[in-house]
Amino acid sequence: MGVRADSRRLPSDPPPSSLPEGEGISLSSPEAAGQPPAVQTLDLAKHYSKVIALAGLTMTVAQGEIFGFLGPNGAGKTTAVKLLLGLTRPTGGEAWVLGARAGDRESRRRIGYLPELFRYQDWLQAREVLQLHCLLAGLPAHLHHAEIDTALATVGLTKRATDRVGTFSKGMQQRLGLAVALLGQPRLIFLDEPTSALDPVGRRDVREIVRDLKRRGTTVFLNSHLLSEVEQVCDRVAIVDKGRVVAQGLMSEVIGGARAVRLRLTGVNGAGHTALAHFGSVEQEGDWYTVHGVEEETVPALVAALVQAGAQVHAVAPRHHTLEDRFLQLLKRVE
Repeated sequence: MGVRADSRRLPSDPPPSSLPEGEGISLSSPEAAGQPPAVQTLDLAKHYSKVIALAGLTMTVAQGEIFGFLGPNGAGKTTAVKLLLGLTRPTGGEAWVLGARAGDRESRRRIGYLPELFRYQDWLQAREVLQLHCLLAGLPAHLHHAEIDTALATVGLTKRATDRVGTFSKGMQQRLGLAVALLGQPRLIFLDEPTSALDPVGRRDVREIVRDLKRRGTTVFLNSHLLSEVEQVCDRVAIVDKGRVVAQGLMSEVIGGARAVRLRLTGVNGAGHTALAHFGSVEQEGDWYTVHGVEEETVPALVAALVQAGAQVHAVAPRHHTLEDRFLQLLKRVE
């Protein structure tokens, strides 16, 4: 269903209250009572000649949540964000942002955006960059000073407000880009790799900023390759590959309850391999064996079986699957 003049729904119409199930694993899809989703797409697609950048994206982002949008390079993440921001037009499907068609001028006034790649003029001061973006955003002049001061304080650049951008490290420029995205107290913020170039302290600060935005009721749409960061802050995630969603839902749902145990073993013979395989799927790296699908209470029985088979057990480390584990598992499945 493309965006066209004879569509049965007019551009001012609200999005449908529910979407059909997309391909892949579809889990919980919350809807905030009494208000439209922050983002909603239905078979959203973008083709460049013979290149399929986005094959048919269907997902929902509730207002007030932190939503992680994940996928390998070339999965269609940047294309999807450009479509949602109205920076390019779809070749198929539909999308709504804050209850209006993607690209609607009024809804765009309530959106903040930190692109992955950006550059500000070296000769401008940090405050001047923010002043320029206040003007571009059409913020009332009497609010500029307070907005700029608040944004600088939030990202930790108050003391560098009058320094030129050319003197900033890459990490400081990243903070300045985040400050620009915060101007005007947007209801929805798109953050594309917000912790890029930041040290551990900077990444922690960004996590706290994102959590604070949620406390204010702001929706955060987060795209990041640092899956450990996403796992710490996101309420829900969607994993995309080859332009389609392969899994989406609550963080706990996407990761699942699967557990594993990692063991350092020597002297593993045929009986030992049989014992390992009896308890789950096995991966081996040298003397280290990872058995997937093993509950914590089953670990003693696994160790006993290995000892009985003649293996020497040097270390046992039960662990939960991480978002990275699940991410790699899903991508391997759809290859």
